[in-house]
Amino acid sequence: MSRPPLQPTPTSSTVPQGISSPSALSPGGMPRAPLAPARMPTQLGERRTLVVGRGISVQGTITDAERLVVEGTVEASSLNAAELQIAQGGVLKGQVEVEDAEISGMMDGILTVKGSLVLRGSGQVIGEARCRRLQVEDGGQLSGKISMISEASGSSSTSSSSSSSSSSSSPQMVEHDAA
Repeated sequence: MSRPPLQPTPTSSTVPQGISSPSALSPGGMPRAPLAPARMPTQLGERRTLVVGRGISVQGTITDAERLVVEGTVEASSLNAAELQIAQGGVLKGQVEVEDAEISGMMDGILTVKGSLVLRGSGQVIGEARCRRLQVEDGGQLSGKISMISEASGSSSTSSSSSSSSSSSSPQMVEHDAA
């Protein structure tokens, strides 16, 4: 069974509604897509997100990112963000200050979390960590110095750990909330 031949579509010499001049048409006579504005306004609940993908390395200072997702490697002399997520296999080295952090990869350096620090079972923090709330899943590792930031005074209580790690087979989560 054969297909019938394609019939050419009729063309019109009139300009489609909404297009003010023929210069808004592409060379083939079709309307051009409107250009997107240079900067789209952020929608309610939408955050400026920087994703450093697997196999990508970034060095330097990161600013103006509300949310940072690290799947590759980041060496930051300074990083300020509202939310940090280090994926399994991701590595972040340097000095970091965030509101909340979830670590499934490795953080090496000084980490200050004004809110919640969640250390997943595959996560590792080496160096110094300061946080208000801490959750460590079974298998998560903390090596170095940890300070809990208290709610009222902003002061911190310190506890040192050479290598805190959970290794039982049942899923457990340890939570600590500075009072």
